[in-house]
Amino acid sequence: MQNPMDFNGRVVLVTGGGKGVGRGISERFMAAGAEVAICGRNPPEQLPAAGGREAFFVACDVRKYEQLEAMVDAVVARFGRLDVLVNNAGGAPEAEAATVSPRFHESIIALNLTSALHAAQLANRVMQAQPSGGSIINIASVSTIRPSPGTAAYGAAKAGLVNLGQSLAVEWGPLVRINAIIAGLVETEQSHLHYGDAEGVAAVGRTIPLGRMAVPEDIGDACLFLASPLASYVSGTSIAVHGGGEKPAFLQAANTTSAS
Repeated sequence: MQNPMDFNGRVVLVTGGGKGVGRGISERFMAAGAEVAICGRNPPEQLPAAGGREAFFVACDVRKYEQLEAMVDAVVARFGRLDVLVNNAGGAPEAEAATVSPRFHESIIALNLTSALHAAQLANRVMQAQPSGGSIINIASVSTIRPSPGTAAYGAAKAGLVNLGQSLAVEWGPLVRINAIIAGLVETEQSHLHYGDAEGVAAVGRTIPLGRMAVPEDIGDACLFLASPLASYVSGTSIAVHGGGEKPAFLQAANTTSAS
């Protein structure tokens, strides 16, 4: 029986694949044998690498359709096919929704939602022409399923990604499957910007049922599953990779005692 996690001969495109979660996803696919292309506005200092190979980098601002189109064309020209698209690029600085400019909100939604729709549309054109079809994975966030104060537009955009996948799975099946990963808190090279020093990161990790924050490779492993034959009947849904979620705040606030 062929190893379902063997990605030799398959081509994977990871947007924002040069750092953080995207880098973890890229290196997981490369370790499984895939040819991996990544994009970003600027090349990373060091390309993701595994199995003696480096990722193929294409400069691209995912908010600009013409650059997305050129990126997909470059990947197909280089490898001759496209089997998996991981819409990972995204993010948002903290800002009060009541006071930021409309342009700020538009930019956040363009980065975290519209760009994924456009990239998926372009990838689908390639995948529909392949007998084997393809798989599209949207990286969402726990902000999808809980309030996102300080990053309201980001949370709304990530929630939109999940619904987008449900709709596209209906439109583009059976050749193309679309799913989402609802990623929890992930420890990356930029964690200090959100959680403070190592002690702060560890303290946040202790609030998670599994006792730690995710690492990028955890999200990469979930992507491998969704792109593999093991998930051949999985489409139009989302998988939460969040270590069990967050403990409800009322458990700490409540002041009750058990009846004896």
